[in-house]
Parts: sequence; C-alpha cells; structure tokens
Amino acid sequence: MLTAKQHELIQFIQKRLDETGISPSFEEMKEALDLKSKSGVHRLISALEERGFIRRLPNRARALEVIKQPEDATPTPRATVAANDAVASASAVMSKAPEPANDVIEIPLHGRIAAGAPIEALEGQNSLPVPAALLGPGEHYALEVSGDSMIEAGIFDGDFALVRRTDSARDGEIVVALVRGEEATLKYLHKDGGSVRLDPANAAYDPQVYGPGEVQVQGKLAGLLRRYH
Repeated sequence: MLTAKQHELIQFIQKRLDETGISPSFEEMKEALDLKSKSGVHRLISALEERGFIRRLPNRARALEVIKQPEDATPTPRATVAANDAVASASAVMSKAPEPANDVIEIPLHGRIAAGAPIEALEGQNSLPVPAALLGPGEHYALEVSGDSMIEAGIFDGDFALVRRTDSARDGEIVVALVRGEEATLKYLHKDGGSVRLDPANAAYDPQVYGPGEVQVQGKLAGLLRRYH
C-alpha cells in the first residue's frame, strides 16, 4: 500500500504526462501536494522508485516514467510517451532506438564539483568515455561529484556529472554554478528577483543565496555515470 501522499504524487505525475508528455517539475509537484519543500518531493519520488512504481530516465534530468499504477487507481496507459499519439511529439526522443552499446564519446573531465559547500572545479586535460546514448545535442563535459547535498536527486559522492555547456538555465534545473568567479557547485537554480538561490536536494543542507552577478551558470546536468567498486 502507498501512503496518501505517494498515491497523490503518482496520480499527479501520470496526469501531467498524459496531458503534456512531460513530467512535472519538482516545484510543480511541491505545490500540487501542498508540501513545504522540494526535499519532501524527492523523498516521495525515491520511495516510489524503490517500490517499482516509477523510474527516472537516466539520460534526462528530472524525466520520470510511471511503470505501474497503484492497484486501486483507475487504469491508465504507461507513461512511455511514445504510446500516446497525443503527446508523441514530446516523446519522440524517448521512443527512438537506443544508441549502440559500443558507441562511446570521449568528453573532457574537468576535475571535481561540489554537491555540498562550493569547491573549486578544476580544469584538466583528462577525458571520460561516455555512452553516446546518455548525451543529447550540444557540447558536454564531465565533473566528479564531491559531497552528498544532492542525494535526494539521485546524485551521489563519486558520481560523474555529465554537463551540457550553457550559460543560461530555467528555474528548477540542476546546474553547475560558478560562485563569485572561483568556486563551483552543483545545485538546483532559482532566481528570486535580483538574487540567485542555489537549492540542495538534501534536507540537511540549507539553500545558498547570492546577490546579483555573484553566480554564473556554466552548464546544465545532462546525465550521470556511476562507478561501482
């Protein structure tokens, strides 16, 4: 049995996928469930994922797929968008055949990035072999994650963040943010008037708020690679 909030969340995700073909943002889920913070949303998503009701699509940040519905829910099609003609345009990428397993791209590996307190992201000459299926269009680079402030978004210490290089991002996206020109961190981006708030995905950490011009976006999270020892 799911909790009331878990049941409410999976129904909201399914409804949004049926309507638009795009999973809702964490901010939208927080508001729909009347939660006080996005960390509560992350906990609900993790619980649903562990119980096999949803899965996170590995090659797209925040993309969710509903695998099964609670037994007491009204049956609806799986949220694999290609099965729904009404949202086929939003899911064309999802429905394409996967890249061959041996199709690997070498991308630059630029040191470490903090998922905790900001640390320096080092430039380096190393490279990282990455399955082409994990990368979309654009120029990409990789950073090794240090810290645990993004664990509720499924990003763990030692993971490799695959980053699409860009200097802009929308609210709620996970970005590589250069703070005061010298320290880089991986966080959710939010703009509050003239200030910038960098939100963790771990209830043990507080948001970081900076003034105008103190934060520069250097890329958006495109995917993750995990090393298993």
